[in-house]
Order: sequence, then C-alpha cells, then structure tokens
Amino acid sequence: MPPYSTGSWIPVALSADLPAGTVMPAQSPAGPVALWRSRSGRMAAFADRCPHRGMRLSHGFVRGETLSCIYHGWSYAQAGNCLRIPAHPALTPPDTIRVATQPVEDGGGIIWIPVGEPAAGPPRFDGVTPLRSMVVEADIAALEEAAGTKAAEGLLDYAHDGRTVRLLLAPEGKARTLMHVLVDEDSNPSERIAASRAAEALRRTAEHVAASGTAR
Repeated sequence: MPPYSTGSWIPVALSADLPAGTVMPAQSPAGPVALWRSRSGRMAAFADRCPHRGMRLSHGFVRGETLSCIYHGWSYAQAGNCLRIPAHPALTPPDTIRVATQPVEDGGGIIWIPVGEPAAGPPRFDGVTPLRSMVVEADIAALEEAAGTKAAEGLLDYAHDGRTVRLLLAPEGKARTLMHVLVDEDSNPSERIAASRAAEALRRTAEHVAASGTAR
C-alpha cells in the first residue's frame, strides 16, 4: 500500500474532471468530500454533507462563487460559511452555520488533498500528464499482485505488451482504489489508447484477484 501517511498528499481526482462551475464527489482521509470549482476557477473541498438536513453537497450546484445544496438551496462560500437560505431571504445566516472544509491543491493536472500538514506541496511528475481515472473494486495489494510489482510512493509501473504504464493510486476504503493513468506528455493517440486499455486489463485482473481472495 502506498505510504499515504501523515504529512503526505492523496491524489483524489483529475483537474480535467472538475471544470469551472462544477462539483463532484471524492474520497479524502477524513471521509467523503464535495470538490467544486467556482465560475472564476477557484477550487474548494467541503465535507460532503449539508449542515441543514445532511444532503450530499456533491449533488448540489455551483452558482457563481458559491456551492448550493440541491435539497433546500442553502448556499456556501468557499470558506464554508453559509451565505443564503432561500426560505429566509432577509436573514443573514449566523457564522455558526458552516461546512467543514479541507485544504486542496491543483497541480500537474491532479487534484490533491493533504494528510495532516505536509511540510511541502504535492508531488510533481515531470514529463507525464494524466490521461484518465478509473475506480478499481480491489485494494492496492490486489493491484500489486495483478501487476507483479509493488507500488512506490503511490506509483505503480505496470509492464504490459512491451510497454510500461504508470499508474497513480489512491486507496478509497478497504476494498476500492482510485487509479489515475499517466502517459508521456508527447504520447500520440494510439499510445494513449494502448495505455488506457492496459489499465483496464489490469483493473479486470485485480478485481478477479480480489474476488478470489488470492492477494497476499
């Protein structure tokens, strides 16, 4: 398992999957989060639960520089404080109504959330770019078993059909892994397709390993 211990960073999503004005669910060390990017491009990570009735904020919608809950429309600023309650438009919400937030960094096409308080920023991978992400219904041990090699600092180099595919792994609970496929920046379309297919093949094998209980 990658050493995502206190003081490290977890790659929770790809930047391309969170364009301006959108929200998406993700998993962090502290639990589920709603990642969102305002219309101006500013990003935030909220605990995925509206303080009002507990609805998942990742089901909500971005309006300008705020995130609104889809249930009753309560709107929150990026700092987590409530700005508007539609049922009481004249009310200024008290500062006690707020969503728990987490630090989040966007760099190299990857969105990172820290574990604890890292001394430095998230990793940067020179010469490669993210291609896609996929969820694997298996833990990292099963992926390592399927790939025939160990992950190092969250990176798994998978040899497939004479080429090496670099995979960035993030655990999502005990039996699920988020796998980001990285390719060379100058790779051509056929190489990118091959890398994607290799990752899909590894996912199938790892899920078979997990289902058969043979991962060590």
